Amino acid sequence: MHTARNLLGFDFGASSGRAMLGAFDGERLALKEIHRFSNDPVRVAGRFVWDAPRLLFEMKRGLAAAAREGAAVDAVGIDTWGVDYGLLDGAGRLMGLPVHYRDTRTEGMMEEAFRLAPKEEIFRRTGLAFNSFNTLYQLLAASREEKALLEAARTLLFMPDLLGYFLTGEKATEYTIASTSQMIDPVRRDWDRELLAKLGIPAHFLTVITPAGERRGELLPEIAEETGVGRAPLIAVASHDTAAAVAAVPARGEDFAYISSGTWSLLGAEIRTPLCTPEVMAANYTNEGGIDGTVRLLKNIMGLWIIQECKREWDREGGSESFAQLAEMAEGAAPFLAVIDVDDPVFLAPGGMPERIRAYCRRTGQKVPETKAEISRVVYEGLALKYRWAVEQMEEKLLGRKIGVLHIVGGGSKNSLLNRMTAQAIGRPVVAGPSEGTVIGNLLVQAMALGEIGGLGELREVVRRSFPVEEVLPGAKDQAWDDAYGRLLGLMEGR
Repeated sequence: MHTARNLLGFDFGASSGRAMLGAFDGERLALKEIHRFSNDPVRVAGRFVWDAPRLLFEMKRGLAAAAREGAAVDAVGIDTWGVDYGLLDGAGRLMGLPVHYRDTRTEGMMEEAFRLAPKEEIFRRTGLAFNSFNTLYQLLAASREEKALLEAARTLLFMPDLLGYFLTGEKATEYTIASTSQMIDPVRRDWDRELLAKLGIPAHFLTVITPAGERRGELLPEIAEETGVGRAPLIAVASHDTAAAVAAVPARGEDFAYISSGTWSLLGAEIRTPLCTPEVMAANYTNEGGIDGTVRLLKNIMGLWIIQECKREWDREGGSESFAQLAEMAEGAAPFLAVIDVDDPVFLAPGGMPERIRAYCRRTGQKVPETKAEISRVVYEGLALKYRWAVEQMEEKLLGRKIGVLHIVGGGSKNSLLNRMTAQAIGRPVVAGPSEGTVIGNLLVQAMALGEIGGLGELREVVRRSFPVEEVLPGAKDQAWDDAYGRLLGLMEGR
């Protein structure tokens, strides 16, 4: 017999956050958004940082909104983006604002790390893809620029653990978020302190690592009183947002791949044992933690960041088109005017994205997209083509088995044009939805921790019962997609 549960999930993205109330009756989950807010990083004293006190303020507003709903909150969970962290001193006070992963302090740090420990050794030990913003390189930069700060710190907490600490006073590290750091042995599921020592990074501030789904104390009395929500327990859910989203993929069997689609597109497969082979390293795939002992073998693809940045630029120029309108405009533009590799480093930084795309096309000897419709279409086609590359890499070089279907969850799953392009590009069905995958995973891991769900398979059954999805079938084989894919491979070889 299941008990009806009221679950509160805080879901933080790189530009916004929300508090979602989940009502779980033992069979189905219903969602209600009760508080939404912007998450605005700021530049302070030459650093790009997260406004952690503001995020705590917004969480308290979310807790108060939950109290006003009238039903007792049975549990709370937090998920955020990966890699970023805050430092606490001996009294438990925050030592400065957490630095944003897009800050420039990590420039040159990967090369510095490879000087101290060979690249192949770092991958063999951690199984994580090489991204300049990984925590390993953030801490290497801090050890060069702020050594005294690191030495004085007593606790390092990743963002969801830090926000949870603000609510409960408990200090610990949840595994899925720690697995994004490139500081973990994925077989032992613990810190690789020997690697950190080789790079001269202190380890005295690292905490115990706990699996997803463990209870992490209760809301502090002053938080409970201020918000009126009571001493609800905090569950350390799959606190990396991608881990939460993958948990909510409504898949059956094992022959599926997934994309958690948003600012980033995280495309991968679910496996049981980490793959830390040279082939995985060469493809720049990563082994990150999932729930129930799973491993997320995935590729970090630039995602909707490029179109988001284009829209930001056009809005500054006086434009008013929504993302849906841009997709509609793109559908009417000429196909394959140009092909871009969406993971080219030129597209990583914010600002001036439409001109970056034009400059890339000029540099690579292609026709230059000029209108919003043309630029948008080039971006969407580029994403679909890169998804094909990632799926084929997994099939042919990493997994040694075919992928039958691609599930797309997250906000990007609502983009019907991109879904159709993706099905056509990869030549297999695409199942789109649920769009709220991250917070659904957050809430249902809470239910699992409370004993209402038996495991990952049962969790996914709840998702299938609770939320509609759309199946998109590929049309007849189109040579134009194959030709464009060949152009993408040429661009990648020349990079």
